[in-house]
Amino acid sequence: MSAVPAEVVPGGTRAVPETAPGPAELGPSARLWPSLAAVYRAQLSRARVARIPLLFVATFQSVGITVMMRGVVDSGSEAQSVVAGSSVLVVAFVALNLLSQYFGQLRASGGLDHYATLPVPPAAVVLGVAAAYASFTVPGTLVTAVFGCVLFGLPLSNLWILLAVIPLAGAALSGLGAACGLLAPRPELATLLGQLGMSAALLLGVLPADRMPQIVRLARDLLPSTYGVEAYARTFGAHPDWAVVLVDLGVCAGVGVVSLAVAARAYRRAAVR
Repeated sequence: MSAVPAEVVPGGTRAVPETAPGPAELGPSARLWPSLAAVYRAQLSRARVARIPLLFVATFQSVGITVMMRGVVDSGSEAQSVVAGSSVLVVAFVALNLLSQYFGQLRASGGLDHYATLPVPPAAVVLGVAAAYASFTVPGTLVTAVFGCVLFGLPLSNLWILLAVIPLAGAALSGLGAACGLLAPRPELATLLGQLGMSAALLLGVLPADRMPQIVRLARDLLPSTYGVEAYARTFGAHPDWAVVLVDLGVCAGVGVVSLAVAARAYRRAAVR
């Protein structure tokens, strides 16, 4: 009797040789905009309760600075700078201070590991978180702007320009805040950097530039939020130079693209460690 080959089974079919299972293939990475929208919605719902008291503090702080400066500045271009600077200061408080603290704590606590397990582009994480935090600045910025205009007797007709100033200045400052939080070796240092940035936005953005020494004016030109301040302050005149306003907003947009790209790269490096 001849031996039956091992690969033949009683039914007359050939058995398929068993092979070792290979590694599971991951699905393709999600696209940028759907991922950004998902991160934005998640962060918006999580930060809504925790950040509202802090944003109230930011608005109260900006309104208080406006009242304080009313005793020093009467009207004219200096009043325009004070109102514009106090309004953008709300954005700086959130984008620089809170966002640097958030990413610093997220890195220190290992929270970046959660995002690293998701097929989400790093840019979507940074942009989504920054956009969620920036959304909370809109009411405070508008309240500060309206209060300042009424206090100094400035027109409210061009208040709509804040709809461009808030996202563009917020993008520039959010990128810097996120980069500080992701690059700082310790969360305490990230908090310190955020507070120093907010203090710079306060001193260089709210105080009239005409009263500053030349070296301070040069430092003021390096801070991206001052271009948002200038863009808003230029609209108070009877005949605003809209070309210059667009240039100021363009500077904010350019710095925002660069700073957010740096923050996304810093996130990618921090997430793989």
